[in-house]
Amino acid sequence: MPQMLRPPSVGPIVGHTTDTSVRLWIRAADVPDLRTVGVAALYEWGRSAPREVRYFRLHREYDRTGTVDFEGLQPNTRYTARLGSVTVDSLDSELIVEDDEVFERLPKDLKVWREDFLRLDPEVSEATFTTHPSSEDGGFSFLMGSCRYPGLMGQSKRSDEIFQAMLRHVELARNEEALPPRFVLMMGDQIYADKLNRSIPMGRADTWREFQERYVEAFTTPYIRQLMRSVPTYMILDDHEIEDNWVQARLKDALKRDLFHNAIRAYMSYQWVHGPRNFDKRIHYSFDCARVPFFVLDGRTQRIRDDANASLLGNHLLGYPAKESAPGFKGQLDQFCDWLVAMQEQRGNVPKFVVSPGVFVPNEVGSRGGRGGSSDSWPAFPETRRRVLSTLVDNGVQNVVFLSGDVHCSNVSEISFEKRRGKLPLKAFSIVSSAFYWPFPFADGDPLGFVHDSKAEQDGFDIDGSVTMHYRTRGFEQDDNFTQVTYDTARNALVVRNFSRKGKLLKEPNELKLAAR
Repeated sequence: MPQMLRPPSVGPIVGHTTDTSVRLWIRAADVPDLRTVGVAALYEWGRSAPREVRYFRLHREYDRTGTVDFEGLQPNTRYTARLGSVTVDSLDSELIVEDDEVFERLPKDLKVWREDFLRLDPEVSEATFTTHPSSEDGGFSFLMGSCRYPGLMGQSKRSDEIFQAMLRHVELARNEEALPPRFVLMMGDQIYADKLNRSIPMGRADTWREFQERYVEAFTTPYIRQLMRSVPTYMILDDHEIEDNWVQARLKDALKRDLFHNAIRAYMSYQWVHGPRNFDKRIHYSFDCARVPFFVLDGRTQRIRDDANASLLGNHLLGYPAKESAPGFKGQLDQFCDWLVAMQEQRGNVPKFVVSPGVFVPNEVGSRGGRGGSSDSWPAFPETRRRVLSTLVDNGVQNVVFLSGDVHCSNVSEISFEKRRGKLPLKAFSIVSSAFYWPFPFADGDPLGFVHDSKAEQDGFDIDGSVTMHYRTRGFEQDDNFTQVTYDTARNALVVRNFSRKGKLLKEPNELKLAAR
């Protein structure tokens, strides 16, 4: 008989959620080198008897992390789950054994685990979540942010503080708001593998174990753990999950290649695996909330750029574009542009949210007018930006909303498209939320370091010789903060609110009026 269930060492995390399903993640307890199986029980809200119990593998090569899916759920309904793990003896720990073979050694009647689940500490084993609504009627809201610096010399409590405010905000909103937050977007730099600088060995993760330690440290502080087991959370990496300002060209160096492999293995184990995973093993993905679409871009691992060459020629933010000689293969850029067109055709003028860790607009002052060579964001990749904007203009793709972090300065932008004879009836937007915790505001993120009005500051972007993109940016906030974005269908608008590390509304909300439905 296998031993009693152990609570997770990290998690649970409520991951990809739909109106009828949920994906839950844990890391198993630290145990000897045995095979590890996760056991999960799903409960209807307020019930003590599980609705369903399932086994799932926690593989050693993924640091004993894994996910379990529950399907056939009711829309807009609250559920509870409890998760734990059990070890199974193996005569040969190196032998590859299929999941079903391992499950055969466990009780077939999953009801035997009922009492063990009740004995688990809910603070480290229980997840709660609400499925998404099945339609956009009324709208919805979500929270977003990025850049959680871990802190130095005892600052870890301060770096965790904002997640307590976010959870309180969600819990209060469930009782007081018509459109409470449905999920959280974490848009990059969930860990800092290089706490000081990529050139300084002290505090820098190089090995698999060091990357694993960064994730365990980041995901087990009390408040982020409470938040992630209470609200569906979607994640995407940026540079500090690997190394500051990472580009593909560094893979030519053998040591950097090893660093990258360790970083991505850890990223996929702790962040990617509980997401939708709907582009096979590509890191980018898409999902819906109440039939409103989201596309989450990988702007880091496919970034084609030479560190030593500041020229913008040949730079590609989302990987190489498709080639006529290989018609059967599409990279991320083509998949994204196809998605934009398909969403406009299928769903009309609903918002199309695009998560891009690097900021789409505003440009930094030093990058305006096409001088993007030193930028780490879209200005350094004009051909990628031109392809995306051409897709919007040529296909009339309305209400694209870029969601970003990275720059340690929150803001909102309204994007317009102009011909010589006047504006096109096309709207797009950018919302930036950063940082969750960054103790060095004097180092970067200065609101005066960004272009506020592209026309007045000569930062328009030529799309095709006849159409120019312009933008106006406002609502700058440099303090640590998180952002709530509300899609209000009654007003056909997005309402953007920034909240401090303590949960206080920082300034008046910004309203972005969408193009008509």
